[in-house]
Amino acid sequence: MKRDVRILLLGEAQVGKTSLILSLVGEEFPEEVPPRAEEITIPADVTPEKVPTHIVDSSAEQTVEELQDEIHKANVVCVVYDVSEEATIEKIRTKWIPLVNGGTENGPRVPIILVGNKSDLRPGSSMEAVLPIMSQFPEIETCVECSAKNLKNISELFYYAQKAVLHPTAPLYDPETKQLRPACTQALTRIFRLSDQDVDQTLSDEELNAFQKTCFGHPLAPQALEDVKMVVHKHVAGGVRDDRLTLDGFLFLNMLFIQRGRHETTWTILRRFGYSDTLELSTDYLFPPLHVPAGCSTELNHFGYQFVQRVFEKHDQDHDGALSQAELQELFSVFPAAPWGPQLLREVRTEAGRLTLHGYLCQWTLVTYLDVRRCLEHLGYLGYPTLCKQDSQAHAITVTREKRLDQEKGQTQRNVLLCRVVGARRVGKSAFLQAFLGRGLGHQDAEEYHKMPAGYAIDTVQVNGQEKYLILCEVDADSLLSTSPDAACDVACLMFDSSDHRSFAICTSVYKRHYMDGQTPCLFVSSKADLPEGVSLPGLSPAEFCRRHRLPAPTPFSCAGPGEPSTAIFTQLATMATFPYLVHGELHTTSFWLRVTLGAVGAAVAAVLSFSLYRVLVRSR
Repeated sequence: MKRDVRILLLGEAQVGKTSLILSLVGEEFPEEVPPRAEEITIPADVTPEKVPTHIVDSSAEQTVEELQDEIHKANVVCVVYDVSEEATIEKIRTKWIPLVNGGTENGPRVPIILVGNKSDLRPGSSMEAVLPIMSQFPEIETCVECSAKNLKNISELFYYAQKAVLHPTAPLYDPETKQLRPACTQALTRIFRLSDQDVDQTLSDEELNAFQKTCFGHPLAPQALEDVKMVVHKHVAGGVRDDRLTLDGFLFLNMLFIQRGRHETTWTILRRFGYSDTLELSTDYLFPPLHVPAGCSTELNHFGYQFVQRVFEKHDQDHDGALSQAELQELFSVFPAAPWGPQLLREVRTEAGRLTLHGYLCQWTLVTYLDVRRCLEHLGYLGYPTLCKQDSQAHAITVTREKRLDQEKGQTQRNVLLCRVVGARRVGKSAFLQAFLGRGLGHQDAEEYHKMPAGYAIDTVQVNGQEKYLILCEVDADSLLSTSPDAACDVACLMFDSSDHRSFAICTSVYKRHYMDGQTPCLFVSSKADLPEGVSLPGLSPAEFCRRHRLPAPTPFSCAGPGEPSTAIFTQLATMATFPYLVHGELHTTSFWLRVTLGAVGAAVAAVLSFSLYRVLVRSR
């Protein structure tokens, strides 16, 4: 909505433009009227819509160029005529409207308010003469008859002018076809679907009242609710079904508001759900400010997870714990296009091609971590700020502390960890990612999943009793050696083919270039462990290299065989990421917790000995 309104008064000489402005400001008819009033500004706190309003006068002394410059700056134009002079009415059609919108046949037109002044000089109404003009020019919002002398309808005309700017009819309604415009229908359809909590294509009384409370702050009285449905039932076939309001009925109600001059009602609904004056979701709504300092990451917090889980449960119509393609399509119906592409089913765990709640939450976690701006946009389309009564969907996001602080503390508080899986081509990186999702080479759909690598895979891993999301990101080693991309991560998995020792040499080059001097934990993984070992090359063996650099011994891995691949290696990677200070020490979780336990026991023994010594000293005294 615009932050201020600029109103320009045009019309023939002596029709009372200046008198109208001075009567509004002085609340009395001026005895002396200057040729042209100075521009005045009405403060926001005294206007009905609570926005500052600028009122600009014009005079016959101004040139056409000067008038066009004022028209260009105006948000709305009031064309004033004298109700007692028919010649001034005819000038509306022949002079003033062409001047205002003559060059905008294909573009947006400035809204116009017709103002019939001097109603005190004519006993009847001029509306009969004005109606044909209003029918000819759709940019005319309304016509107000008033009297500057008697102060009749002065405040009303400026209210209607302000309303024409803040709640314009043109984007909503086509007066020629007497139908809602397509963009308005599309926006209201999205709002209807967001309000339809049980996805039965209708709004129950409870859903209608929740919608009413969301938009206007209070529910409808029971009788008012019945009256609304009665009006819809009377005018729209199928507008009410089983005592519930259908989409057709909902659209008809909004069209009725507009036709009766209450388009501010429809605008209140649209703006409450994030729409701008162009009937698109505003940038401020979709992309609220969220500061993410360098070294920090983004995660959904419990508010975010609760919301997206409610969305899942809403669309899981058969309550089987998974979304079919049809259910997923219904969930995506409030988006302009499907937000998740075909790679979705290769990035998360699925069940017979359907998206389970677990996989769905993993996908939200992945999007939030990799592209929080896109996550905010998706939450906006799902109506998070409106339905959760929050200022913005940034409320659903947690920004983690800097990675540097995690390294200083020796432990991360992050719930989402990134592992870059780096290796030469054809060493089995894609198979490793799919194995993480339980799809070994013996999986029934292995060929389909492995022929189109996704680049990412995400699943949950237990680390010492805590659930962590682990993201595996496939990275070609050549890209890390030929350029200088971002190699930062929580843990690096350097993968080489046990049957091809040249692939190990590539991993050592990546390690020396990106990770050797840093604090990122690294694990060398020997893939295709089910195949015979290749011929050793001159130089250090993988085991010797790791020992010399104080790294864990290379971990063998194979995803061949009919069973589900072992998850131990993924738990090891997540543990290394959670406790990064173990990068140069013993990395087995059992030995780590053994040291913690021994340390605690040692502290307890020291405390007991200190207390015993204290008692001996007291007795000796």
